[in-house]
Amino acid sequence: MKSLWQEWLGAVIFYTCLPLPPRCPIKLAGAAKWCPGVGVLIGGLLFGADWLLDLLYLPRLVQGVLLVALWLGLTGGLHLDGAMDTADGLGVRDPQRRLAVMADSRSGAFGVMAAIVILLLKVSALASSTMPFSVLWAAVWGRVAQVWAIARYPYLKPTGTGQIHKVSCRVPWDFWPSGLVLSLMSVILPLSLGQLLYLHSLGLLLMLLVPAWFYHQVGGHTGDTYGAVVEWNEALMLVGLSVAQGALPPL
Repeated sequence: MKSLWQEWLGAVIFYTCLPLPPRCPIKLAGAAKWCPGVGVLIGGLLFGADWLLDLLYLPRLVQGVLLVALWLGLTGGLHLDGAMDTADGLGVRDPQRRLAVMADSRSGAFGVMAAIVILLLKVSALASSTMPFSVLWAAVWGRVAQVWAIARYPYLKPTGTGQIHKVSCRVPWDFWPSGLVLSLMSVILPLSLGQLLYLHSLGLLLMLLVPAWFYHQVGGHTGDTYGAVVEWNEALMLVGLSVAQGALPPL
């Protein structure tokens, strides 16, 4: 139990910028399996912020911008930075140079363009959506997809921030927090059976497709592509929920 608690604290400290005491006993090995729980934490804070912004009667577009800005603040831009580095790497025609380009801390044109597209998708989807729990589902499923990418695909670098997650990954043990989080959300949140089927079908589809696409482009995964998986899954999940709101009752 103590080890699980240390893994959870390690996940919160590694994946967020929340102000935890600096001397918390953390454990990074095995912490990645708690990513969906971190998604609940981030999504819950964003949902609360969205509720407070509603009280101010701000335009939905302004709320969307503020929520995405808070989203970046909570994560420190960790995943978006990975998505940008991945885009820069994919912009190189020579596959042999992609890892070297991704390791370069300087942002290139492709990385900037990817960041703009991701942020615009999130802002526009939040601004057009009437589904109050969409940000929570996006934050959770984006990180379930990351756990899948870590467990399913090879890690390409001998060192790096993502290596410890891959080396300590244990399948199928590492998926029990994901199943627990998704099950509890399905029971607690006031959703119909049709809504749940759509949410889980969309989340499962993106979980399978997005990491697989990066695998086929790069030949495996790195810490950067793990971040890209989170960002693109979140953005596409929000878009999918926004598109479906006309056909589904409001969430």
